[in-house]
Amino acid sequence: MAQPDSIVIGSGMGGATLAAALAPTGRRILILERGEHLRDCPEARDAAAIFDRGHFRPEEHWIDGQGKAFSPGNFYYVGGNTKMYGGVLLRFRKEDFAPISHMGGVSAGWPLSYDDFAPYYDRAEALYQVRGALGDDPSEPAHTGGYPHAAVPHEPVIADLARRLKAAGLNPSPLPLGVDLDRWLAHGATPWDGHPDTCGGKMDAETCGLAEALKHPNVTLQTGTHVERLIADASGTITGVAVTRDGTRETLTAPVVVLAAGAVNTAALLLRSGDEQRPGGLANSSDQVGRNFMNHNASAMLALHPLRRNPSVYQKTLTLNDFYLRGGPGDRPLGNVQLLGKISAPILSSQAGLPMAVARWIAERSIDFYLMSEDLPDPESRVTVRGGQIHLDWRRSNWGAHLALVAKMKQVLRRAGFPVVLSKAFDRRTPSHQCGTARMGLDPARSVTDIRGRAHDHPNLFIADASVLPTSAAVNPSLTVAAHALRCADRIAEGQA
Repeated sequence: MAQPDSIVIGSGMGGATLAAALAPTGRRILILERGEHLRDCPEARDAAAIFDRGHFRPEEHWIDGQGKAFSPGNFYYVGGNTKMYGGVLLRFRKEDFAPISHMGGVSAGWPLSYDDFAPYYDRAEALYQVRGALGDDPSEPAHTGGYPHAAVPHEPVIADLARRLKAAGLNPSPLPLGVDLDRWLAHGATPWDGHPDTCGGKMDAETCGLAEALKHPNVTLQTGTHVERLIADASGTITGVAVTRDGTRETLTAPVVVLAAGAVNTAALLLRSGDEQRPGGLANSSDQVGRNFMNHNASAMLALHPLRRNPSVYQKTLTLNDFYLRGGPGDRPLGNVQLLGKISAPILSSQAGLPMAVARWIAERSIDFYLMSEDLPDPESRVTVRGGQIHLDWRRSNWGAHLALVAKMKQVLRRAGFPVVLSKAFDRRTPSHQCGTARMGLDPARSVTDIRGRAHDHPNLFIADASVLPTSAAVNPSLTVAAHALRCADRIAEGQA
């Protein structure tokens, strides 16, 4: 490939989407990915291999706020973390872009509105072929049209659950998904949630964004490339990307550099890139890089009736947002409820430490939920780098709202005919919905990028991942990351015209 016009660091949701949008301009785009393609193997549909033995996890450790090492659950493959995601492609609600009073404090809102994002949500839903339906969700923001495809159908037990929840006075709705159900099930009768996509059944960053980008001869993907640091000149222009590939170090250059390595690794890379003029790291004159790390407060909930079995295969097709904007003390927000992929005995045994016989009895009868509440930004919740080692000190916030959501859902599910309801909080050291470490804003003294992802300190550096999100909301961030990446791509195209 000739000298690139743009270097994109990361092939996950942000990087792949941006490349897909920029590719038709004819600009030469080089995408750098640390990992390799995720190939099919027997472990790809083996729950014990995935959840117990951690077959697909990298041998990587970060340090938590108590100084303890942990395996973070990041995945380094072409397509990034979306190769393992649940395919949920929800829009942030309109209210998420404005300040909201929560039980744990006030969410600051965004420096732009839902209406600014809406056209990009439309484009992102088209690119990722979202399956969904409008009309049942009371929190759903306005759409200019319907979803590109019909909703993934409920299995019989989930259709019965929807009827039970409606009878209890609630508004269950189809979960917007990026999943080709027939293609997924043709390769094995398993859930997709948390399972690696080796068949193209999930509309992930590789299957959709990257595939679209690579249709163009001006786009090149370079795998096995670890970016060590960025290099800037005295004026702030990024003049080089220092990488290691096959044991060889080199410096790549391009007029535009896009960082899309994920909220933790993006922050770590900027901090590692400090120089004599900028000892605190690049893009960090505001001292905000690495700060305001957010992750959702989340719990798994299992609802069961001893006399009813759940033979569902994939299950993850329903969401409940009745408590998204209200329902807590003072009618404050509690969060989102959605189904998990069907919990199996090996998953339950490994995650809850139950004997296999007990886990099998529960798994055969349970319907499995994922409860998610907003985590509010805190400048002391942060990513730092010490001696080359990533430290992640996540300081939970708004936990009371999450506990209230758990209590509310237990009441709801018992009313809906499930006498046994169990719950377990997700490990606080698993940053599955990481965001916020390079927040966007209008004031360069209080933010890292502008509202379209360009770094305040560096005219040719853009950030196209969840790092820039000012708030975490209480829904999966993937579609919002894609929408932001499309906004970045438009800004780059305008600037290079």
